[in-house]
Amino acid sequence: MARYLVAVSGGVDSVALLDMMSKIPGHELLVAHVDHGIRDDSAEDAQFVRELAATHGLPFHMIRVELGHGASEERARQIRYEYLRDLAETYGAKIVTAHHADDIVETIAINLHRGTGWRGVSTHDSDIVRPLLGMHKAQLSEYARRNGLSWREDSTNQSDQYLRNRLRRHLAHLPPDHKQKLLALRQQQLDRKHEIEAEVLRLIGDGPRYSRYFFSHIPAAVATECLRVATQARLTRPQLQRALLAVKTTQPGKTYEAGAGVRLDFTSRNFTVTLIK
Repeated sequence: MARYLVAVSGGVDSVALLDMMSKIPGHELLVAHVDHGIRDDSAEDAQFVRELAATHGLPFHMIRVELGHGASEERARQIRYEYLRDLAETYGAKIVTAHHADDIVETIAINLHRGTGWRGVSTHDSDIVRPLLGMHKAQLSEYARRNGLSWREDSTNQSDQYLRNRLRRHLAHLPPDHKQKLLALRQQQLDRKHEIEAEVLRLIGDGPRYSRYFFSHIPAAVATECLRVATQARLTRPQLQRALLAVKTTQPGKTYEAGAGVRLDFTSRNFTVTLIK
């Protein structure tokens, strides 16, 4: 029997997701909640989700962290996924989140606003199950109303502190067909991403030892893409560029700490990638 760890914030999207999944037989569900400690009333959200899990007769897991009012969305996301991945590993479960089509459009807009490369359009976490990507926010809200569900409204959704909220107001006026084109472009980019990764593995193998000569004599853009795959996409673009320079210049017998738990060890001909959890 498959086991799923459902991330529930208490908002309408995750409440609808939990209700949908609870109606599908043949799998085991666990409910997870992260109280980021950003809002004064966040403990009420946690209690709401606890009671919701009890109503469904499901195990409930939560963590509270004190990020404070000024915490960034990225920091909150990092903490949340670290906790979810630890829980998923402990219980042998797959993580399920309530991300929907409008969330994906917003993420694409955020990445483009920040000056992302093509990967910002193909945003994707391979270890996360997102069954609601084919639905829009309005459809989930309608489902919740139709099924008599209750949920909590996150007051920070109205705050201009977060870029996502500011962009969301502009995207609300984006015609539906434009959103569909963005979603179609994302899927195309995901397909290209998989093709590129397969080709890179054909070129360099699955490691952990790689040729310094090869990485030093192919075009920098190609070498960076190969290094991204070799390091399992842990590094940012600037970190990859610095790591590539290290591949070309570091003396044999030396070690380079690339960041994000990535270590490169060098001989005269090769380098070995070690990933530290």
